[in-house]
Amino acid sequence: MDRIIFPYRAHSHLVLMHVINECGAWARQDLDVDYKRVISREDAHELVPSAEVEFVSGNHVSTYAARARGDTWTYVGQSMSNNNISLITREDTGINSLADLRERKVGTRGNHPYLNAWLYLKQHGLDADKDEVELVRRVQQDVTDGSDTKRKSLADMVKDKEVDACFLSRPNADFAGRDGLKVIPLDPQHMVFYMTMSTSKKLVDERPDIIERVLKATIDGISFFKQNKEDTIKILMEQYDNDGVLDREIAEMLYDDLAPKLEPRLFPSMTAISNVYQEALKQDEKNGDAANIHPLELWDFHFLKSINDSGFVADLYKDNPGMLKGYGG
Repeated sequence: MDRIIFPYRAHSHLVLMHVINECGAWARQDLDVDYKRVISREDAHELVPSAEVEFVSGNHVSTYAARARGDTWTYVGQSMSNNNISLITREDTGINSLADLRERKVGTRGNHPYLNAWLYLKQHGLDADKDEVELVRRVQQDVTDGSDTKRKSLADMVKDKEVDACFLSRPNADFAGRDGLKVIPLDPQHMVFYMTMSTSKKLVDERPDIIERVLKATIDGISFFKQNKEDTIKILMEQYDNDGVLDREIAEMLYDDLAPKLEPRLFPSMTAISNVYQEALKQDEKNGDAANIHPLELWDFHFLKSINDSGFVADLYKDNPGMLKGYGG
């Protein structure tokens, strides 16, 4: 059995990673995966290219500029391409739609989530760069620093009237609704986010067997997730408490949100790649290095094509072939 290190960049990825582990998908590929650890962006860029860390779940934006500077970061698979988000606000704000955010304060956090908010608003007619809406970025604690310091959540910022609104996905949107905030469902954002199979060209070249087995295990785990609702909900309730304890209602809503979005073949959508590339350009606009990299340059799909052509995916869904439909684009 091969042992690999597969840390995550955001704890929300653990929802899927726990299911992959608990259903035995890693073990079926003869893998012992150390995934219950977080990694900083800086450590990821240092340790993945050298293959000291074999995989990272995430690191979606900074990699394009890094490639222009000689980095060998390589994406080999993507778990989903649509982010279902809701607009969270208070009843007293008069906000009922995105259009009502003009000249309002919207709370954001981190790097990629901040850019997601910036891009989503821009694509819906509100450009923060032109002061049409104000993005208030929450100082985000580095989750790798070991501190017990609690930062105020985006929902609490809305509740305490520090901002007028924020964007949240499940389960945080559901917790916000329970706490008395107004939850307005929005159209999904097409984005490379969540659990991504990120590795290095070094590992691709030297251990293609590991790449293939990790991808097969992830595909297997997603198949289990989609086809075994009750068992998956049980795993979520027992294993995932990073956003708060999941009761049956919240766990089922989280399942119903994620299951249809999970990509059974691990191919990202072209719109998702285009959108994350726009964020890479924004993040690196002062240096302009990301603009020298093609949006597809970091992606290596040949493992997925081989796995899909072999019939591996179709066999997993032989009892539910309809679950493979609707994932084009």
